[in-house]
Parts: sequence; C-alpha cells; structure tokens
Amino acid sequence: MIGSLQHFRMRRFFLPAASFLLVCMAASTAVEAVRIKDLADIKGVRQNQLVGYGLVVGLDGSGDGDDSPFTTQSLAALLNKMGVTVSPDDIEGDNVAAVMVTADLPAFARVGSKIDTVVSSIGGAENLQGGTLLLTPLKAANGRIYAVAQGPVSTGGFQARGSSAGVQKNFPTVGRVVGGAIIERELPFEFNAKNSLSLALRSPDFTTASRVALAINSALLHQAAQTPDAGTIEIKVPEPYLGNVVQFVSLVENLDVTPDVQSKVVINERTGTVVMGENVRISTVAIAHGNLSIQISESQNVSQPLPFSRGGQTVVSPETNVAVKESKNPIYLLPSGVSIGEVVRALNALGVSPRDLISIFQALKAAGALQAKLEVM
Repeated sequence: MIGSLQHFRMRRFFLPAASFLLVCMAASTAVEAVRIKDLADIKGVRQNQLVGYGLVVGLDGSGDGDDSPFTTQSLAALLNKMGVTVSPDDIEGDNVAAVMVTADLPAFARVGSKIDTVVSSIGGAENLQGGTLLLTPLKAANGRIYAVAQGPVSTGGFQARGSSAGVQKNFPTVGRVVGGAIIERELPFEFNAKNSLSLALRSPDFTTASRVALAINSALLHQAAQTPDAGTIEIKVPEPYLGNVVQFVSLVENLDVTPDVQSKVVINERTGTVVMGENVRISTVAIAHGNLSIQISESQNVSQPLPFSRGGQTVVSPETNVAVKESKNPIYLLPSGVSIGEVVRALNALGVSPRDLISIFQALKAAGALQAKLEVM
C-alpha cells in the first residue's frame, strides 16, 4: 500500500510537463490570452544601471573648447598618467569633449560580454560626430566598476553651420557606442539554487493576479502559487524542478492568462488624444454638443476728396464684419450600460472633434455618468 502511494506521488509530481502542454494548447484558442512573461517579471531578475565620466577625442573643432575648463583638466590628468607632463593651460579643447557614459548591465551578464553604451556631452561641444570614446570605467551605485567602455561614437545625426545659417538633424551631442563596453565583473546571483520564485505584475490587479496563480496551479496540479497582494505571485518550486529552475520558469512564463483591465479613459489635452478602454460604460444621460464659430474680417475703405477741392484730405476708414454661427445639433440619449462601440457611434453622430470629445468626457465625469476612471495626461 505504501509502495502504491509513493508510486502515485511520483506520477503526480512528474505530470507538470504534460499538463503544461495541455494548458498551453487549450489557452491558445483564447482571443485575449497573454503569456505570463508579458505580464510579470521575476523579482531579482533585472538590469542594473552603470555610469561613468569619459572623454571623446578626434572631433573636428566641435569640442568643448575653452568654455569647459574641466575638459582640459581631465585631458591633462590623463596625459600625466601616461607619462606626458602638460599643463591644462597649454591644451586646446576644440577637438575634445567631456561626456557622461551610461549603460544597463543585464541580469545574467558574464565577464567578457559586450553591451551598448550611450555617450552624452556635458560641456560646450556642438557635435560628437566622428569622435572616439577613450577608456572609461563604468560604476554601479555601490561604487564598484562592472564594465569598461571604449570605441567610436555614432551620433545618428549631423550638424552643419555657415556664417549666418545652419542645418541639424537629430541630436549630435548624444551618441552611442555599439558593443563598446566589456563586462569586467559579474553580479553574484545563484538563480538555479532558488526553491521559490516571486512574480511581480507590471500592472498590479487583484483579478489578474488571481488568474495567474490559478493558471499555474492548474498546470502543476498542485497549490504551488499564492497571491499575497495584487502585484505579487509567490511560487514554490516543485521538487522535480529543484536544481533546474530555468526549465521551470520556461514552463511557467509560457502559460496564457487573460488579464483584467480597469475601465479607464485617458485624455491628452496637449495633443487632443483620447483613448478609451473596452469596459468603459456610461449611465443613462442626454448629450448635446453645439459648436459656436465667430468669424471677424477687417477691411480698409479709402475716401478721397474730389479733384481740385480745397482742404480735402484722403481718409482711411476701417470696416469690421462679424459673423456668428452656431450649429444646431440634436440631443442624443444614451441608455445605461451602453458599450464603447455605441458611445463612439453616438459621439460621431454629434460630429465632435477629439478636443470636443475631451470636454464631453470631462462633463460626463462631473455628472457622474462615466463609469470609468478619467486620467488626464
């Protein structure tokens, strides 16, 4: 009896691989299903920001010049380290630019791997095109050096100036060194030795978190996932996957879940953009929207005296014409609980523009008829 129970438990623990395939096949028919890897991130698996101070040389007279004394001081200090004794006052900085170098260190980057860096001018340089970044240590927030950057700078733009005019494309004071940083130190992280994982939803939501946990538990046939809050799913790694967490994560992140979306209307008054979610509903309300247009035209009338008249003067008299037009739009009644499609059709029938739509939604929210969150950017 004990042997049969042990055999049953072993079969139960080794079912996840097959059950994962069945869940993926069944979920593939869902129209709005999204993979878990597109909804959540694993806590601890993230990038780390690096920053450094460096010099870009080889510029064609578009460097910092005399406006940035720290550039010549940095170049003089660099030359002194190389055995060349020179004073900062004897250096012309027209072909040199001081820059800040930034990069993102990937989570599982290894020593010798290459990453891209962004170079940004901090002095008076007008153009970094054609320059070369000198050896620059990149440090993290703890002050340790994790990478070293060097290489030609690609700006993706240009600048040309004459005596009275010029032309510029993009921002030539910011460039990129593709694969210009070599990783010198790794982040200590034993991912394969973990016995539990935490998923962090990118958009915290109670319903979405519950659906993610349910999908994982259904695939594992075991209550391994729990939701302590709306943005976190705690997962205990099953025994067959201990020491092989990478395969377990690969199975979990490919599960399909239908996320729940909060009813929201986002408006941007600066650009006249309106974005409405699918679940937006409106209570019973009557809407009338009228456009008032005022057109003012100015003209000048010239009155001249008769020929050979005494004391006559030419007089210019302004004439102003004001025309006021107000369109007569009907009142539309929207019943309670109409869908977003019906709302759009009704508003289109009113002939409103996107900017008018912003005013209408603000009025609906003030009246309490808009059953959604109104977010103004």
